[in-house]
Amino acid sequence: MPAYRLRHFSDPQTLHGISPSRLLALLDPYRRYFAARECELPAIDDADPDFDYEQLAAVFITPDTSTPDELVHAILLIDEMSTQEATDDLLDIALERGIPIDDGDDHTSADIAVQLWLRDRDTLEQRHARQFLLRARSFEYFQTDGPMPPVLAAPSTATRSALQESLDAWFIDHKRGGNSRVFVFPQEDLIWFLVRHGETLKREESVHNGETTTICYRPLKYDVLIYKLQNGVLKINARLKGERQLYLEQFALHLFPDGTTFSAKPFTLKPLLEYGEDSLAFGDISGIEGIKLTELEIRWGGGFQEVEIRKADDLFGSFKARKYSLSEKAPLKKAVFKITFSDSEKPRSVTVRSSNSILYTRDTDAPAVEQWLELREFSEQSRFLEHEPAT
Repeated sequence: MPAYRLRHFSDPQTLHGISPSRLLALLDPYRRYFAARECELPAIDDADPDFDYEQLAAVFITPDTSTPDELVHAILLIDEMSTQEATDDLLDIALERGIPIDDGDDHTSADIAVQLWLRDRDTLEQRHARQFLLRARSFEYFQTDGPMPPVLAAPSTATRSALQESLDAWFIDHKRGGNSRVFVFPQEDLIWFLVRHGETLKREESVHNGETTTICYRPLKYDVLIYKLQNGVLKINARLKGERQLYLEQFALHLFPDGTTFSAKPFTLKPLLEYGEDSLAFGDISGIEGIKLTELEIRWGGGFQEVEIRKADDLFGSFKARKYSLSEKAPLKKAVFKITFSDSEKPRSVTVRSSNSILYTRDTDAPAVEQWLELREFSEQSRFLEHEPAT
């Protein structure tokens, strides 16, 4: 079992942020581990436990192969959920689900997180995972191959467990370890999936007590998948091609037993050539107040693999001023748009590639951008949708 880097609790001040009684409740199951590391914990019935915080921090900063995985996981979750924003969320969900929180107002953010871990760790894990959903800014798009989008309900616990086992088999074979988790977040017209899994092992040099040592740990990775119920599109945010292919196969297998499959759904930039500036019409899109084309990548290929890149604050405005027009046969591969959204006066970049990927500045821009792409015929996903004409 690899050791892990526990930077989060390597500062005694961080440990002081948890009340002694709650810290003891958190660490007590690992009493033998701490004793083996020459760090004796107070007795479990000690009403006012007194810790050697310096020694405790030293154990966390120098993990070894005996460091319990569950302890590592608990500490990482508690530390990352010990913010004011996370605390408000945890208190709300505890009230909603009837999870008891100790009386009194002597709770730090870490105290709240510790109590959730001790009393309902599944809820803490889910709320921790949810924050990673809105960090994904680049997606590849895939379309169901059937004539109509298949119906998908949130999977049962049994289905989710079977899916996790299938994912684990691949992760283990590819040296990423097992114990993956799939979190599900249903919404009205979307189902969000977040896959938590390990990455390949990392080794780093470390200095402890003036001596150089090596620590070994396995970083965690969060991948995001979004299934759009209305048009059968699956969006995937995952760094590696093998991971994306894994999700396409295993999600189809476990969530769509009718044999549904997914294939890449390329976007097309032909509307820029066919309709020019009219392809940027946005009057029928709620949340968008302006669109400008600012960059084009044209791959002519040939024996010299020529690539032409054009940039301007407003390319169509520049073309009009110079009485220039793009060739109708120009092989457009990438377009960058500056889009002004109703929540900000400053425009944000959106990059569309004629493969099947979009890069957003903010993940929350995706719904409006996708609707615009569908309406302006940049995406064939519109085959399942009916929209009003542009204004």
